[in-house]
Amino acid sequence: MEIVKAVERNVEKVIIGKNSVVKNILKGILAGGHILIEDIPGIGKTTLVKALAKSLNLSYSRIQFTPDLLPSDILGVSIYNQKEMTFEFRKGPVFAHIVLADEINRTSPKTQAALLEAMEEHQVSEGGAIYPLEAPFFVMATQNPIEYEGTFNLPEAQLDRFMMRIRIGYPSLDDEVTILKRVREELPLNHIGPVADLSDVLRLQEMTRKINVADPIYQYIVNIVKETRESKLFTLGASPRASIALMRVSQATALMKGRDFVIPEDVKENVGMVLSHRLILSSYARGQGSSAYEALQIMVSTVEPPRMDL
Repeated sequence: MEIVKAVERNVEKVIIGKNSVVKNILKGILAGGHILIEDIPGIGKTTLVKALAKSLNLSYSRIQFTPDLLPSDILGVSIYNQKEMTFEFRKGPVFAHIVLADEINRTSPKTQAALLEAMEEHQVSEGGAIYPLEAPFFVMATQNPIEYEGTFNLPEAQLDRFMMRIRIGYPSLDDEVTILKRVREELPLNHIGPVADLSDVLRLQEMTRKINVADPIYQYIVNIVKETRESKLFTLGASPRASIALMRVSQATALMKGRDFVIPEDVKENVGMVLSHRLILSSYARGQGSSAYEALQIMVSTVEPPRMDL
């Protein structure tokens, strides 16, 4: 897809050496899901989201999550108009195409939960009225590792709303040298412009939904998710929402690879990003020193993929 490749190239002018990360986030956008970017501070999480918003020419807002942030600071608030003798709803920063929820785990669970309705139903309820959010709507949240001071665990219900969890990682030494050279005089983010628009995003999302999924692939996805519920590696398995997310991201992967159908490899390469943040490790798995991602890879290797007649 030429538009997708153009967005990749544009973002890579700003984010150096992270082609796979950019591709994975674009999968989430094509699949119409929210994305959790988890990593240490200072490696470009916020810059990456800004570069995507500029490349796609979508409206963008940033919410800095802090311990004193209130739900109304995110959603908006009704103000009484004395002249009209009515309440007027002043929309909060959640009313944008791309909402950057920066350091989402630095605020309280109560404020985190304010995003749930917006993420799931693409609307905000306030004072008995419902305010729809314009499509496409994405929450791209950044999260610091939980062992950092001043962080709160995201509730399981909140994590389940994120279609994917992605890590960026440190750049290579050569890439870090390139970064220093590019930012020496001015930030590269200031020099990129749009290469797509809202209609392109909506069209690509529609194309993604039309990617063919054969019955054996449906069964393969369900078998993987079912195994998370029964495996001794996890005490909390994945929900049906996770099955849908894995299918959608697999469809997006097929589209980006120029196919109109999903193959088992499309599913396998996305399992970790789509499922690992939804699972709770068992004491057995923790005793083995496994992370949720590592335990999931072990588990997936035991699920037989279907043979496809291509």
